[in-house]
Amino acid sequence: MFDGILPIYKERGMTSHDVVFKARKILKMKKIGHSGTLDPEVDGVLLLLLGGATKVSDYAMDLGKSYRAEVCLGIKTTTEDLTGEILEEITVKGIDISEIKGILKTMVGEIEQTPPIYSAVKVNGRKLYEYARRGQFDVEIPSRKVNIYNIEFIDNSEYYKDGKFYFTIDINCGKGTYVRTIATSIGEKLNIPSTMSKLTRTSSGKITIDHCLKLADVEKCLEENTLEGKILKKEYALEEYQFMEIPLFRAKQVMNGLRFRRNQFPDYDFSNGIVFTYNNEAIAIYYLKDKDDELLSVKTTFPKILE
Repeated sequence: MFDGILPIYKERGMTSHDVVFKARKILKMKKIGHSGTLDPEVDGVLLLLLGGATKVSDYAMDLGKSYRAEVCLGIKTTTEDLTGEILEEITVKGIDISEIKGILKTMVGEIEQTPPIYSAVKVNGRKLYEYARRGQFDVEIPSRKVNIYNIEFIDNSEYYKDGKFYFTIDINCGKGTYVRTIATSIGEKLNIPSTMSKLTRTSSGKITIDHCLKLADVEKCLEENTLEGKILKKEYALEEYQFMEIPLFRAKQVMNGLRFRRNQFPDYDFSNGIVFTYNNEAIAIYYLKDKDDELLSVKTTFPKILE
């Protein structure tokens, strides 16, 4: 049984669930999850969590993500991408690229987004796309704050086609960001209908497309007995934390859930939590419930037999 993070290049036309289903058949194991759903028409990095690595699912979800998106000016759709019904369509010309670049600068930082009705965000216990499929478009969608770390216009990516204007941007963003909504927001600021015409997730945390395998590659590596070397340690999902290597006696205390005083580790900042490791493997995450606490609390433990 495999254990760790298997970076997959999800091809267009497949759901994230499809990838997990096929991986379970290929690897002959049930305990497989994924981090960060990709729509069927989106390709790129999808992290499969194998075995015990499913314990870091929430942390992997929180990893910053990068995307390369193509934006189409001249069309507005129900889904904010080209899979939806067209709501508005115009012919565009004379687009000023410098104006677009100026708009992108205003979108960096913490911004407020209203997720599209065709999304998996839950409202009153039901996913938004379920309301849409029932024709209930009057549901009140709460806005939320998301973090955009960087947006860059890709020079020479722009072109006109069939009266529409296309250009490509690179986005580095935090959890919960809808790139489709960024595409439509750019159009709104230009007073031009817009939608997302193409999207690729280029990285999840430090894991990039270069780390990824297609499902066909996974099968080949399995046959050649080389797959183990392609699987990353679960610690990749914990990159935002400090790590502290501890001796065996302390590791046993950690695995028993013992709480420690923060002054036992004066050289570490526990405000964001810390990963205790033994033999360079994460065994638990401790944190301060309140910044004034003296005792550390256990956030997560990763079961391990200590020797």
